[in-house]
Amino acid sequence: MSLHFHRVALVGKYQDAASGSAPESTRQVIADIAGFLVEQGCEVALAERTAASTGLHQYPVLDVARIGTDSDLAVVVGGDGTMLGIGRQLAPHGTPLIGINQGRLGFVTDIPLGDYRRVLPTMLAGGYEEDSRSLMHGRVMRGNDCVFEALAMNDVVVNRGAVASMVELRVEVNGRFVANHRADGIIVATPTGSTAYALSAGGPLLHPMVPAWALVPIAPHTLSNRPIVLADSVEIAIEVVAGRDASASFDMQSITSLHHGDRIVVRRSDHRMRFLHPRGWSYFDTLRGKLHWNTGGV
Repeated sequence: MSLHFHRVALVGKYQDAASGSAPESTRQVIADIAGFLVEQGCEVALAERTAASTGLHQYPVLDVARIGTDSDLAVVVGGDGTMLGIGRQLAPHGTPLIGINQGRLGFVTDIPLGDYRRVLPTMLAGGYEEDSRSLMHGRVMRGNDCVFEALAMNDVVVNRGAVASMVELRVEVNGRFVANHRADGIIVATPTGSTAYALSAGGPLLHPMVPAWALVPIAPHTLSNRPIVLADSVEIAIEVVAGRDASASFDMQSITSLHHGDRIVVRRSDHRMRFLHPRGWSYFDTLRGKLHWNTGGV
C-alpha cells in the first residue's frame, strides 16, 4: 500500500502540570505511535513542545511554523484541548489533522487509542473522510485600537468575573442592534463548538456542514433571551456595558480581561481546519457515542 502522506508530524499532550514533563504513560504512547509510523514508511518529526516534555530526541523536532511548511500531515494525540491548541496554529497552513483520543470526550480526536494500529495504515495510504471546519477570528477593540485578537475553533466567550454579579452586554449583528443581555455571559459558537460550552448553556447542536454560528446567553436574567442561530457570514459585536472583571476567552485557551466599552468583534476566519477521519466515519455516530444517545430507557 503506497503512502499518501510521507512526512508526518506527531503532536502530543505537552506536560504534566506538576512536574513540567509528560507522564511516563504519555511518553510511551508517543514513542509507540512514532515507531509505528516509521514502520509504515513515514518520515516522523515531533512537535517542539512534545519533544521537550517527552524527552524523545531520536526524531527531528519542528516548531509549529515548520510543521505547517514541512509536513504532509499532523497526527495529534490527546484530547480535544490538544487538538484545539495545535489546530488553530496550523489552520493558516492548511495542514490536515488526524486525532487519536487520549483524553475524555474526543469529539474531534475521534480515533480511540487502542485502534490506531488498525486504522492508520489505510488513512496514511489515502483512505479517509475529510471534514473541513470553520474558524472564527475575534478581536477586542478598545476605542479604535485592537488590544487582543485570536482564532477560535469552538467558541468566543464573554464572561462575568469570578466573584462579580452578572454583566450587561450589548449585541449587534452587522451593525444592527439585537439586544442588551444581562447574564453571566454570552457564547458565540461554531458548529464544532456547539457540542462544547454552548451545549451545556442550552444552545443547539449545529451540524459541521451548516455555515452558521450559535449565539447563546449564559444564565440570562430574562428567560426570553434565548439562543439564536446566525449565518456565519455576519459580523457579531459584543460591547461590555456594565459589570466588573469581565473577560473574553477564545476556545478557553486564550483569555484577556475587558474594560467597560470594549467591543468583542467576531468574524468568520479565512482559514479552515482539515480533519481526517477513518472511512465510514459519521458525525451522527460521534454524537450517539459521546452523548450516549439510544442507551438505557425504553
